Amino acid sequence: MMSLPEKTRLLDSLFADCRLLPLLNIERLADVLPLADALSAGGVTTLEITLRTPLGIDAIALLRAERPALTIGAGTVLDASQFAAVQAAGAAFVVTPGCTEELLEAGRDGLIPLLPGIATASELMQGYRLGYRRFKLFPAEIAGGVGLIKAFAGPFRDAAFCPTGGVTADNLGAYLAQPNVMAVGGSWIAPPQLIAAERWQDITALAKAAVAAG
Repeated sequence: MMSLPEKTRLLDSLFADCRLLPLLNIERLADVLPLADALSAGGVTTLEITLRTPLGIDAIALLRAERPALTIGAGTVLDASQFAAVQAAGAAFVVTPGCTEELLEAGRDGLIPLLPGIATASELMQGYRLGYRRFKLFPAEIAGGVGLIKAFAGPFRDAAFCPTGGVTADNLGAYLAQPNVMAVGGSWIAPPQLIAAERWQDITALAKAAVAAG
């Protein structure tokens, strides 16, 4: 079992080459492989499949079986039972919208890294006390955006963040310019309307543009 420092290093390695994390809500299982291929063709190979739809766990398992070269994380994980389920499905990491003691313990004791969601310094300190140093900032823009990330850099010098929520192509560069931003997450790279319309080439173009901005 990996220690939390080892899990921190693993998370850093996952985003060393591309600091983008598209959030994908799967409405049709048939979309999973062409969507992943479209993103991969654009240079984005680390994906977050959320549990916002009932197909999330099936989509993770399918990608692990059919696209083993991609790194697949699980998002919108709300409790320890979901953590266990996505870990069993083959997720490489877990992302949560907030942090609870139950989830922080699951991430500490689990086999894969957890990126706990925080929106305040107090929430950050809850995870920090247990040894967490990488966090999802959600909802980033509402919580304070780039200004909050800059403020966190003072008291939490070894913490880094993946801002999600309100991140767009227009403000992507401002987030990525912050030295304590490990990655940036969002759905603008693969908007639901493009997925629904199966406009895979357009998604590839958006992925390429995001990679170029990074």
